[in-house]
Amino acid sequence: MSIPNDPLATSRPETAVVQLEGVGLRYGDAPEVLRDIDLTLPKGSFHFLTGASGAGKSSLLKLLYLAARPTRGTARLFGRTVSALGSQDLPLMRRRIGVVFQEFRLLDHLTAFDNAALPLRIAGGRARDYAADVAELLTWVGLRDRMDAYPPTLSGGEKQRLAIARAVMARPELIIADEPTGSVDQDMAVRLMRLFVELNRLGATVVIATHDNALARQSGRPVLRLDRGRLMREA
Repeated sequence: MSIPNDPLATSRPETAVVQLEGVGLRYGDAPEVLRDIDLTLPKGSFHFLTGASGAGKSSLLKLLYLAARPTRGTARLFGRTVSALGSQDLPLMRRRIGVVFQEFRLLDHLTAFDNAALPLRIAGGRARDYAADVAELLTWVGLRDRMDAYPPTLSGGEKQRLAIARAVMARPELIIADEPTGSVDQDMAVRLMRLFVELNRLGATVVIATHDNALARQSGRPVLRLDRGRLMREA
C-alpha cells in the first residue's frame, strides 16, 4: 500500500518523541490516577496501551496530546519540557500530534472532505493547494465515494476511517488513537489496523489504546499495560 504525496513525510532528526519520568497525575484533591510513570517513545515506534476501565488509559493519552499536564515528575514532548510550554506554544505543538478520539468528534455540518481537511484549513492552507492531497488520502482510507457525505450519514466504520484521515492529514509525528476498533466488526478492525501499520511504516510514532488484549498481543508490537495507575511493559 502506498500513498502518493506522502502525508507523513518529515525531515526532522531522529529523537525520542515522548519522555515521561516519574510522572504523577491527579485531578484536584483526588488520589492520583497515574503514579510514577516512566515512558520513552522513540520516533517511529508503535505501541499498544491496554488496561481495565479506570486504569488510567485516558489520562495517560491526555498527557500525550497535551490536554493535561503532570502534577509531578517531568514530561517532554519532541524534546521540550511540557511544564515550560506557554499558551503560545501549545497550538504549534498540537499540530505535530494527530488524535483519533473514541467518540470521533467529527463536525456534523461539514462534509467528509471538509472534516478531513480541517487541520490544513486551521493551519492557514488554501483549498486549491490541499484539495488533491485530501482526496487522495480519503481514497486511501476507502472513502472515495463518500467525500461529499455528512457524518450523520456515515457508518461507524466510515466515521472511524474519516477520523483517522483527519488525524494524519496535517502530517503529525505522533498519532494517538483511543479505541479505534471498538465499535466495528473483526474484518473492519483488521483493515483499520493495517492503516495504522502503514502510517507507522511511513514514519509516524503510533500509540493505540485498546481493550482488545488479543489484538494487541497478536500484532507483535510492544504492549504497555496500565494497572491502577502504574505502567508496565508486557512480555
